Amino acid sequence: MKKTILIPFLSTLLLIACNNNSKTVSVGKTADFIVGDTLIGRTYFSGFPDAHDTYNAISAASDGKIYYVLSSTRHDIGGQFYRYDPKEDKTEFIADLSEALGEKQQKYIAQGKSHVEFYEKDGKLYFATHLGYYQMTDGAEHVPTVAPEGYKLYPGGHFLYYDMKSGEIKSLALAPEGEGIITMVMDKDRDHLYGLTWPKGLFLDYDIRKGELKNLGPISKAGETQLGTENFRVICRSMFIDPRDGNVYYSTADGDIFYYNPSDPTLKKLDGVDLRLNYFGQYDPKDAGSMGYNWRKIYWYEPENKAYGVHGNSGYLFTFDPHAKKIEIVDRITSLPSKKSGMFDQFSYGYLGFCIDKSGMIYYLTGAPIYKDGKRVAGLDKINMGAAKGMEYLHLVTYNIPERKYQDLGPIFYEDGSFPTYVNSIALGNNNDVYTLARFMNEGKEIEDLVKIRLADIK
Repeated sequence: MKKTILIPFLSTLLLIACNNNSKTVSVGKTADFIVGDTLIGRTYFSGFPDAHDTYNAISAASDGKIYYVLSSTRHDIGGQFYRYDPKEDKTEFIADLSEALGEKQQKYIAQGKSHVEFYEKDGKLYFATHLGYYQMTDGAEHVPTVAPEGYKLYPGGHFLYYDMKSGEIKSLALAPEGEGIITMVMDKDRDHLYGLTWPKGLFLDYDIRKGELKNLGPISKAGETQLGTENFRVICRSMFIDPRDGNVYYSTADGDIFYYNPSDPTLKKLDGVDLRLNYFGQYDPKDAGSMGYNWRKIYWYEPENKAYGVHGNSGYLFTFDPHAKKIEIVDRITSLPSKKSGMFDQFSYGYLGFCIDKSGMIYYLTGAPIYKDGKRVAGLDKINMGAAKGMEYLHLVTYNIPERKYQDLGPIFYEDGSFPTYVNSIALGNNNDVYTLARFMNEGKEIEDLVKIRLADIK
């Protein structure tokens, strides 16, 4: 069935005709690009009117439900933990993370966010918490050094789990030095949780069986402290485990790759390979306006004994073979409009909505330029944090690893003609549905909440 959506933008009317064929999307009088089917994102209001931007924290579980955290920027309200039941088509509140951890009652600055995926084992979902209430200096976020009246300073992020059967939420360990946990990966075979803290970039190793937490220290100079100095380095947001030996790998803004193994508790640089590739662009590692040479998101792909990752700013998909110490460029998996423009996406760090399913299909939620009267609408040249420098559309791109096939499935719009923004998460449901957390208007206020994209509608 053909559907027409009228989308106002910059006093210009944008017309999209949706059917099962390709279509032209035009702004003003100029047809700017041709894409596949237009996808419709269905929005869900979970019940949190102050929901702010969430990164990574959405995953599908074995019970068929989608678990996610909506972020809070308030000092007195924690991140709100929810699940969505596709069979019932409804969301359900689970907990305020600060309250569940006993900190709301003690009046600590809230556990306002989770910025990591959920890792399931033995009926438990393992994840980590982060702060959402900041002090701002020169357009950058900082951990508060003074708490609001009547409150205590942020105590540090937690490694924790949620028991899907009993409903228990249990803290396993607290990050040292009042740091939030911004990056996490789980070695399910060896029962270790690994994390990177913010803003100092401390490497944490939590042994679940022993109940022991180790702090290996900073991964790269002063991390995201000391803005504007030689010691500033943006922290890696994604790590992976090589299941063959249990090594955990992370990158640095300088383009180096490090690894760690709990049998030899030191952080080691992998010599003979790095991410300083011309295709990724040229970066000043101490710059706060990009991820530098860091990979943005990366996963182990067992059929090839390699990791597949994406460099956020350039949008290049690559493989990394730790044993061969080899990186190979696969393809640029930005949207077709971005490829044609030749420009980086507007989100300063690149996008985190990247995952690989069991068949070897990569799903990637990424940006596309907006045009007015045939000219690309440009954003700011630079910002000092991970955020959008300007507005852009959202596309869903797939890459079939076994078939080496790229496809831009088209732009995503809401039923009212508006489009998702601040998208840095993805989860795949059992019914060929893609889930994410994105901004949209709810009762006259912009929030970030659950969005479902049904791929079955276009296939």
